Amino acid sequence: MPTLGPLYVKAALGTVGRRGADLPETVLAREGVTVDRDRLAEYARVCGLPVADALPATYPHVLAFPLQVELMAQRSFPLPLPGLVHVRNGITLHRAVDAAEPLAVRVHAEGLRAHPKGAQVDLVARVDAGGEAVWEGRSTYLARGATATEGAADTPAPPGVDAGAPAATWRVDAGTGRRYARVSGDVNPIHLSKWTAKAFGFPRAIAHGMWTAARVLAALQGRLPEALTYDVAFGRPLLLPSMVELRTARSGDGWDVEVRGRKGPHLTATLRPTP
Repeated sequence: MPTLGPLYVKAALGTVGRRGADLPETVLAREGVTVDRDRLAEYARVCGLPVADALPATYPHVLAFPLQVELMAQRSFPLPLPGLVHVRNGITLHRAVDAAEPLAVRVHAEGLRAHPKGAQVDLVARVDAGGEAVWEGRSTYLARGATATEGAADTPAPPGVDAGAPAATWRVDAGTGRRYARVSGDVNPIHLSKWTAKAFGFPRAIAHGMWTAARVLAALQGRLPEALTYDVAFGRPLLLPSMVELRTARSGDGWDVEVRGRKGPHLTATLRPTP
């Protein structure tokens, strides 16, 4: 997998000058991808998850993310990588994935579209094991102030949730972004410090959306099916440090979830068994 630090530097240098207007048709793929057990254990610790042989439903995103960055760092990619905000994530876990399984990962981009605050794009990932798809993900990113070509796809509506009363209160400390960056490779400067975040219009560093999504899985540990669909919309940026409430409610065989701060939700999500 590519090393992400140099790719972010390359992407930052690439913001100067002309970029492509349309999404590249490139598909990036890696075969024989193996899970680093030490890194997996550290990821579990940072997100509050137990260390186990089965990968958390959010962990294949970590394996696919380097290919996403490699694709978005290319000059042909129309949106600048530095400052991109992760606003939506959809995961389908078809079955439990053992950390010992060799995996194949591939990524492509689609759905460049206008947004009231700029432009959005989807990075679509698939992870195979033994010749079958075991995990699929769709990450939607927003580039504030950017423009998109006409005729783009409509943005799907966020998941409708009916979360209940607060189930827990979390104190999310100032170092959360840096710790998650170390275990995930997502070193986007908006997560690392208030000074680097301010360069992109945020008053303080913000938590990674995928840390919040993984932290939700940790809170529901033992109450989720092995195969699941996890639809997440990220709301207000979770500024660091913060106090937030976790709200959960049963919905049939799944869950409705909200992570809420004083001024509104940071995350709304549905978790359902995969059909």
